[in-house]
Amino acid sequence: MATYLVTGANRGIGYEYCRQLQGRGDRAIAVCRTATEELKALGVQVEEGINVTSDAAVAALQERLAETQIDVLINNAGIIKGVTLEQLDFDSIREQFEVNALSALRVTQVLLPRIKAGGKVAIMTSRMGSIADNTSGSSYGYRMSKVALSMAGKSLSHDLKPRGIAVAILHPGLVQTRMTKFTANGITPEESVRGLLAQIDKLTLENTGTFWHSNGEVLPW
Repeated sequence: MATYLVTGANRGIGYEYCRQLQGRGDRAIAVCRTATEELKALGVQVEEGINVTSDAAVAALQERLAETQIDVLINNAGIIKGVTLEQLDFDSIREQFEVNALSALRVTQVLLPRIKAGGKVAIMTSRMGSIADNTSGSSYGYRMSKVALSMAGKSLSHDLKPRGIAVAILHPGLVQTRMTKFTANGITPEESVRGLLAQIDKLTLENTGTFWHSNGEVLPW
């Protein structure tokens, strides 16, 4: 049984990670600001009251974990807010950088002493952070913050390799969650997370730093 810690676990993809991990016999630690009743009903370990944009909150999480050792850290917490050129909102852009990019780096750095040698870190980014794949523009805060997150993941893959820790940079696909307003064009969280876990499972020091779609496709930067 491996121990996985998942941020942003109260709903959507984060919740589904916890559900599937528990279902296959692994231990899931669900980290969130406020736990939903659905998450509580799973019966996994829930660490709520954790705002990943707060140094103090992430330090408190590290203390709460006591002697727990982590096999896989999944940095899943994130937000999306529409920002167009015509209606630039720099406060929104800054918030998306803080939540989407800086928080994953913060959580990884603080929890690093708890990640086992041979462990893994998963960075939940987005294809919308691919420069080569940007054919529609706009979404400035989200796109820019996800580019920064992907770059953080790539740097982590180099910095953590000597410690025996591999890093996956992952796009979940277009998923039917509240974040996407349950788009009819998307895949279900169940399908997305099945694919994401398959990529995490096959992650090694040889393929560390790869940018994967949940369907296994290697994505362009």
